[in-house]
Amino acid sequence: MTVWDDLVGQEKVSELLAAAARDADALVTAAAACAPLPEASRMTHAWLFTGPPGAGRNRTARAFAAALQCVSPDRALGGAPGCGFCDGCHTALIGTHADVTTVAAVGAEILVKDMRDTVRKSFTSPANGRWQIILVEDAERLNEKSANAVLKAVEEPAPRTVWLLCAPSLEDVLPTIRSRCRHLNLRTPSVDAVADMLVRREGIEPAVAAAAARATQGHVDRARRLATDPAARERRASVLKLPLRLDEVGACLRAAQELVDAAAEDAKQLAEEMDGKETEELKTALGAAQGGRMPRGTAGVMKDLEDMQKRRRTRTQRDSLDLALTDLTGFYRDVLALQLGSRVAIANADAEEALGRLARGSSPESTLRRIEAVSACREALDRNVAPLLAVEAMTMALRAG
Repeated sequence: MTVWDDLVGQEKVSELLAAAARDADALVTAAAACAPLPEASRMTHAWLFTGPPGAGRNRTARAFAAALQCVSPDRALGGAPGCGFCDGCHTALIGTHADVTTVAAVGAEILVKDMRDTVRKSFTSPANGRWQIILVEDAERLNEKSANAVLKAVEEPAPRTVWLLCAPSLEDVLPTIRSRCRHLNLRTPSVDAVADMLVRREGIEPAVAAAAARATQGHVDRARRLATDPAARERRASVLKLPLRLDEVGACLRAAQELVDAAAEDAKQLAEEMDGKETEELKTALGAAQGGRMPRGTAGVMKDLEDMQKRRRTRTQRDSLDLALTDLTGFYRDVLALQLGSRVAIANADAEEALGRLARGSSPESTLRRIEAVSACREALDRNVAPLLAVEAMTMALRAG
């Protein structure tokens, strides 16, 4: 198994990155031997991965990072970097490699204070790996100050530093940053390719894999979660029942409250898993005695951790809501397809009866207005509108049609 095996439907991108990893390997080898550097190289110091949700931007960037850090002995015999088994590949893929730093948005934005240490580290030599790699998973969430900090580091990088930026589209990244990056655009994998991956890699039954891939329309991570997590399937089923419940104002308000409460519960569960562990680890690092008081001068550090955890809970709740809204959009898209007699495959085949009822009881124009109402709710959440207000406005608009 190589590091490229999990990149579903990205064969051309995988080939290009594999070639770049081979050139990067030659650069490191030549530098170590004080030999002349290769004249032509497909390797560069900054990469920008774009593509729609589910295409695997972060997974692709991490696979490339693993290939760059590959220390397989087979390379000396002509093997390609990215074996997937060596210590360099394994630690880079699971996120524990000392020379692969991952930056992800905790809240709505990546703040400049979250980037300072990372930018500083980008100018240092690798500790034990072949490259110093900075992977920014949510480059579209860089605010003005943090983006400028990244720009300065990308403009004049250290010789063995590589920046890997991930964003939905080129327009989501500052022109000054994207002009200094090599751009790779990923495409949404086919439903069949995702289903095949679930069967081969996860051992999912073919029928379940096909249903999960079809329901998520090629979104790899959501398909994997839907196929392996019964709770995720239950939440999706409850969301798909919502359109048939909006027959009165009270029902709209109750449905909105249920959606927000479910998202808050998801955030709470994640917080329970992560917050306590992070707090105890920080207390230990600061020298707090077991069950004792914190050392003097550490209150600010603990406050920073609490603020970060609060921002993460807010982001998790909004991401969970966005997932439900994505399912709703797919539902109404199927309704519209039935109303127009389209030959497009129905994504939510398990809700065919509900789709038929709505398709017969409304017009294509009202369905389009409902899709617009869901999109407006997602935009409101991006603007930090209170979740309950945004979702209540959406359910009322769905009722009106």
